[in-house]
Amino acid sequence: MDQPRPVRCGVAGVGYLGQHHARIYASLPSAVLAGIYEPDDTRAAEICARHACPRFATLGELGRACDAVSVVVPTDRHAEVAIPLLDAGCHLLIEKPLCATLEEATRILDAAQGAGRVVQVGHIEHFNPVMSYLEEAVSTPRYLTADRLAPFNPRGTEVGVVLDLMIHDIGLVLQLVKSPVARVDAVGVNIVSPTEDIANARLTFANGAVANLNTSRVSMKKVREMRLFQPGAYLSLDFMNQCGHCLRMPAGGTIFDIKREEIPVEKGEPLAFELASFLQCVRDHSAPKVGTELGRTALEVALQITAQIRGNPALRLP
Repeated sequence: MDQPRPVRCGVAGVGYLGQHHARIYASLPSAVLAGIYEPDDTRAAEICARHACPRFATLGELGRACDAVSVVVPTDRHAEVAIPLLDAGCHLLIEKPLCATLEEATRILDAAQGAGRVVQVGHIEHFNPVMSYLEEAVSTPRYLTADRLAPFNPRGTEVGVVLDLMIHDIGLVLQLVKSPVARVDAVGVNIVSPTEDIANARLTFANGAVANLNTSRVSMKKVREMRLFQPGAYLSLDFMNQCGHCLRMPAGGTIFDIKREEIPVEKGEPLAFELASFLQCVRDHSAPKVGTELGRTALEVALQITAQIRGNPALRLP
C-alpha cells in the first residue's frame, strides 16, 4: 500500500515558541517543513538555515505552499494572520488563546467554517501526559486548585496574565468539570507591565464544583501544579515535572484506610504530542481534541475574569 504524502507544514512566527513548532514539524515522519513566515530577518535566516527550509515573504505565499500552518504570533495578531491562511486553504493550529477578543474569535471560526478547514487551539497542557491520566481518573471533581507561576518575560505582555498564562488552567478545568461556569470572582494587580501580572480567579460551576486559579508572571520560580478533590480521592499533579500522587479511600472504607499511590505517567514532550495529534486531524479531517468550541469558551471565561479584574481599582491601568 502506498504511504500517504507527508503533510506540508508551515509556521507563522518563529520566535521563542514558534521555533519549536518548526523543529518538531521538521522531525515528524508524517510531515515536511515547507517553510516559515517571519518578519524579523535575522531570526528568519537562523531558522531557515537550521532546518534548510524557505522563508516566504507573505502569508499568501506560505498558505499556498502548505497544507497546515501553526500560527505562533502575538495574541493580538492571531486574527490578522489566521484568516488569510484559512482563505488560502490551510488547516491551522492557533496558539492559545484563540485570539484577544470574542469578535476576532467569531471571524476566525466563520472563516474556518467557510473554508472547511480544521482549526485546533494550542492549549498544550491538554496533551501533557498528566492530563491524559486525569481524563481517565477524574469523574466527579468537586474542588480544584491550580497554581501557575513564572518569572517575568516581556514575551506575552501584549495581553494580561489571564490570557497569557491562566487560560491554560481555565481550559483544563473546563475539560475536567464538564459544566458551565455559573459565577466568576476575580482579583489581580499589575507589577511591572501595564496590565495584570498576578491574578486569582474563583470559578463556581453550575454543578456546584469550584475551581480556584492562581497565576503570576513575576515569580522567582516556575510552578505548574493542580490539586483536585472528588469523592473518595485527592489528587496532586505537577504538570511541569509530569508526576504526582493520589490519596484514595477504598469503597466502603474509612479515613483510616486511605492509601497513597504514585501516579503512573509516561513522560514525553507535550508539544510533540499536540502537533502529531493536529496532523492526524488534518489527514482524517476529524475534530481536534482542543477545537474551536473549547478554545472559544476558555477565551470567554478568561475575558470575564479580565473584565472583573480591570474593574478593581487595585489594578493601575495607564
